[in-house]
Amino acid sequence: MSEKDISKNNNDESKMDVRNSTFKSCKDVDVRNSTFRSCKDVTFVLPAQLSSVACEYDQVNLSGDKESLSVLEPATVEGEERGMWTNQAEFFLSCMAYAVGIGNVWRFPYKCFKNGGGVFLIPYLIMLALAALPMFYMELALGQFYQLGPNKVFGKLAPAFRGLGYGMLCVTMWVAIYYNVIIAWAFFYTFASLTSHLDWADCGNWFNTPDCFLPEMAKQCDKDSTWWNNTCTSISLYCKARGVQGAINSTHCLGSTVVETLHQRVSPAEEYFKRYMLLMDDNTSLDHMGGVNWRLAGCLLLSWVVVMACLIKGVKSAGKVVWFTALFPYLVLVLLLVRGVTLPGAMEGIKYFLYPDWHKLLSVHVWTDAATQIFYSLGPAFGGLITLASYNRRDNNCQRDAVLIALANSGTSIFAGFVIFSILGFMAQELNVPVAEVVEGGIGLAFVVYPTAVTKLPVSPIWSFLFFTMLLTLGLDSQFTMVESLITALYDEKPSLRKKQWEIVGGVCLVGFLLGLPMCLQGGFYLFVLLDWYAGSWSLLVLAVTEVVLVGWVYGTERFRMDIYNMGIRTSRYLSCYWVFTWKVSTPLLLSCVLVATLLDYQPAKEGDYMFPDWANGLGWGIAISSLVVVLPLTCKEIWSGVLSGLPLSTMFTPCRLLRDTATNQAIKASTRNLDYVKHEKDNNEADMN
Repeated sequence: MSEKDISKNNNDESKMDVRNSTFKSCKDVDVRNSTFRSCKDVTFVLPAQLSSVACEYDQVNLSGDKESLSVLEPATVEGEERGMWTNQAEFFLSCMAYAVGIGNVWRFPYKCFKNGGGVFLIPYLIMLALAALPMFYMELALGQFYQLGPNKVFGKLAPAFRGLGYGMLCVTMWVAIYYNVIIAWAFFYTFASLTSHLDWADCGNWFNTPDCFLPEMAKQCDKDSTWWNNTCTSISLYCKARGVQGAINSTHCLGSTVVETLHQRVSPAEEYFKRYMLLMDDNTSLDHMGGVNWRLAGCLLLSWVVVMACLIKGVKSAGKVVWFTALFPYLVLVLLLVRGVTLPGAMEGIKYFLYPDWHKLLSVHVWTDAATQIFYSLGPAFGGLITLASYNRRDNNCQRDAVLIALANSGTSIFAGFVIFSILGFMAQELNVPVAEVVEGGIGLAFVVYPTAVTKLPVSPIWSFLFFTMLLTLGLDSQFTMVESLITALYDEKPSLRKKQWEIVGGVCLVGFLLGLPMCLQGGFYLFVLLDWYAGSWSLLVLAVTEVVLVGWVYGTERFRMDIYNMGIRTSRYLSCYWVFTWKVSTPLLLSCVLVATLLDYQPAKEGDYMFPDWANGLGWGIAISSLVVVLPLTCKEIWSGVLSGLPLSTMFTPCRLLRDTATNQAIKASTRNLDYVKHEKDNNEADMN
């Protein structure tokens, strides 16, 4: 480079609004390493004499030809090109909708009841403050500052961790595949509710078995008969039907077999779920998968079409949809609560939900359940929060958003507990059984217990329609973010794909639909359970611990706090110390403890009495490990490239200086522009008052 060129560059840079005196352009660097080709597409850190500037490379050139070197600054992607939220309300609602999902309704109330009632809120809120909230805020700030998806951002913090984001996307892919199956089920039940009589309200349907049981119908039977085969059957005939010859009396069959031990009773709602919707037979298993359930396949196709339609224009279209999908569930929850608390037995159910069992605080499982519940509820380490925040303006107060969303998420979980247990209390009184006997968590609560409960309500189809529509919107919100994370990763890998949104969004949804089709087989429910059991379990916790260690210790909280400060986000001294402590100490420590507890508590997959075969559990472990395996190639590639280039190992753990300085200057400009706007508005208001 000639002196004239250098002088020209210096003059040009002197005109730049660069507030960081340490910023250096790749043009200023005397690049002596012939293996380095380009600063475009940042991958690893340059030698020490380059002032720790990290740049990506396209290819490695070993020819030694200096003329072939192309040292370029990475191109700045304007917000309009990458996409941006229309307003901050859309970002806030999208994050809240992502965090508040189906698990808030079907998992939290059951875990709270199982783990000591109101006492469970103590470890739950402690884990929120010391682990989940700090990580939630960390990911929002990270995505907002660098404005990159998870597959790109971690390589900028430290090249050796470049593969971390791909591991997160792998988990997201597995979860998105089976999560849309839940949405398909919700569509099925929503359509089934558009009737005057719910098919799961009685045992008189073609899909019901002789074991279908309704407690209120059994009250019609005398002491010498029992309810079986949809009628009152004499004890003698019942014993013979069970393979025992005759009966001694009303309580015992021949051979002193107690009649009660022969019962294999199943609720009509459970038979509707398994035998009608899923079309499962008695011999259905992973070794006998059966044929395709075309009705369910149609609902799955509809689910993916809805996702595609809402994401076809990226955050521009998704941001409009969340105004309905994020707020509608709250309307339904309020309606269900108002109806629930007016039912007989509701207060008894709520008491069971909140009644404190202080001895539970001494149980390790209670603390582990609290940590896993709040962690999976807020959804860090999936890459979704980073993706949503990457479409933000850099001057957005993501600290405020993180705190409000975390509180809204926890509040929604508690509120949903009141709704669910008020209905369950009513159901228990109707069946004349303790509340504990009707309580169930997860899929059983959403598709068996609650559907049974709504059949006891007046105008039950309306309440069923509202409940499953609420589940539908809760599921779609989370699915939008997961699929958008995968699409954003493709765009960040190859920005030119943004010009082909229809093809990319449609292609991703088509692949998701095809991969989800096996779960529409008659035995597909077991594939669903297998994915749910392994896809987002311990491997996600490994990625989460790695992420928080990367930001807290490798990248460093000092750098990270400065990035946040440059975005115009101000915190008090005490709050700043809290964030640093949680990022460096409490979050990695607590998540590591949860990880160890999860591995120690591992059990092979099962569904009811059906134990999954060894090959299925082996497949599950392969699914879990896959999200860790994808991390290794890119990490090894970075380290190997650094070795070939003669770089010290420490450069693999040094952030990209060039990209960080560019982001810093853009953040400062954005925050300054915001301050100027606020000052201008203040001056105008004062002028109007005068």
